[in-house]
Amino acid sequence: MGLLKFTADSFQNFAARVGLGAGSQHDQSTYGFNFLSRNRTLLESMYRSSWVVGQAVDVVADDMTREGINMQGLSGPEETEQLNQVLDDLQVWDKLNETIKWSRLYGGAVAVMMIDGQNISTPLNTKTIAKGQFRGLLVLDRWMVLPDLQDLVTEYGPDYGMPKFYDVITDSVGLVNQRIHYSRILRFDGVKLPYWQAIAENLWGQSVIERLEDRLTLFDSATLGAGQLVYKAHLRTYKVEKLRELIATGGRAYDALVKQIQQIRMWQSNEGMTLMDAKDTFETHQYSFTGLDSVLLQLGQQLSGALGIPLVRLFGQSPAGLNATGESDLANYYDNINQQQEGRMRSPLHRLLEVVSQSALGKPLPTSFKFDFASLWQMDDKTKAEVANTTADAVTKVEEAGLISRKTALKELRQSSEVTGIFSHITDEEIEQADDDPPSPWSEYESNESEISEKNGDSIQSAA
Repeated sequence: MGLLKFTADSFQNFAARVGLGAGSQHDQSTYGFNFLSRNRTLLESMYRSSWVVGQAVDVVADDMTREGINMQGLSGPEETEQLNQVLDDLQVWDKLNETIKWSRLYGGAVAVMMIDGQNISTPLNTKTIAKGQFRGLLVLDRWMVLPDLQDLVTEYGPDYGMPKFYDVITDSVGLVNQRIHYSRILRFDGVKLPYWQAIAENLWGQSVIERLEDRLTLFDSATLGAGQLVYKAHLRTYKVEKLRELIATGGRAYDALVKQIQQIRMWQSNEGMTLMDAKDTFETHQYSFTGLDSVLLQLGQQLSGALGIPLVRLFGQSPAGLNATGESDLANYYDNINQQQEGRMRSPLHRLLEVVSQSALGKPLPTSFKFDFASLWQMDDKTKAEVANTTADAVTKVEEAGLISRKTALKELRQSSEVTGIFSHITDEEIEQADDDPPSPWSEYESNESEISEKNGDSIQSAA
């Protein structure tokens, strides 16, 4: 029987001390907790003083709420416009933006649906909402509310295992010392944590800044260090024989030296002349900044990759390289934003729209209702015109074929204005006045056949 040999699943060279466990300094490398998410004051100082932290927190939240949604399945465009008007009047998108920002900064935040006349500690029943009762959203970050960890949601669903109630602390901006039922809030977390870490954070997530702290300090140190080098980019030295003796002696000899230096600084220019003793030496030293830009770019790219935000969006930096436009980077970034919208915003937003529908329209959302997040990619005027032309041709063809009515065709054209900006002035009166019955594709044939039959009948009668 041969001897059994066990090998580690990694490369190791003990003679060269290469690889983990081979006795090199790299063996001491490890990872630890810094728990930055628990230091609210430090997070706030970083957000207020560092524009990079501000961009890291704000950019994603701004883009997730910038274009809104496209609603479908309502009774007509007028209901869609009515819901959008309520969302605008109550600044709902601004409040959602604020909620996502503080969830990214602190690790969690909630938006409370303020429904006039209802007890916020009771479960929400949308059927009990009367017209005009919804009054907007109140944003509370994780430090303004305390989740009740002793009473968790036991009903199966997406909220299973989450806190059932949130107690508002005294220093809150509103609803002070009140208890809020989970069904009345829209909750957003920062970075999702595994179970035991979530328990340690009172079931909140962690700040998106916590993972970036080491790279942020490196980036800011390199940036400020490069700025300090500018002051030392051009240094001048002046060698004076027996300088120590002159300083030690003092008196007229030292005063003469100081006066000489002042004269040199006064007259030294492009057109001036520097006078010095024959044994003195004057030299200039210039610093080369070669390579600094590459270091700063690499550090910026690490921040960009960690946040999932391209350089052109995070720093406003033009892409480098041959034929680089940045469009592919933005396209991938917008796909990532849409993924976050679908994963984090769809369920809370649908719950909110149910409340808005009851308050604005006085009825629940129809079963056919659905919405899509509007695309962040902005088309130029030429592309919009091409899309509008294609849409108009398609709608016209199906309307002429009798598959839809003229009324439906006008609705489709007006709905396409959200993308193209054209046909937005089709009024409700024009839609109502349109014929609601689709023309039969056989109507012209049937009319011609009827005329032929009548002529044939008249001919037979005449012959008789």
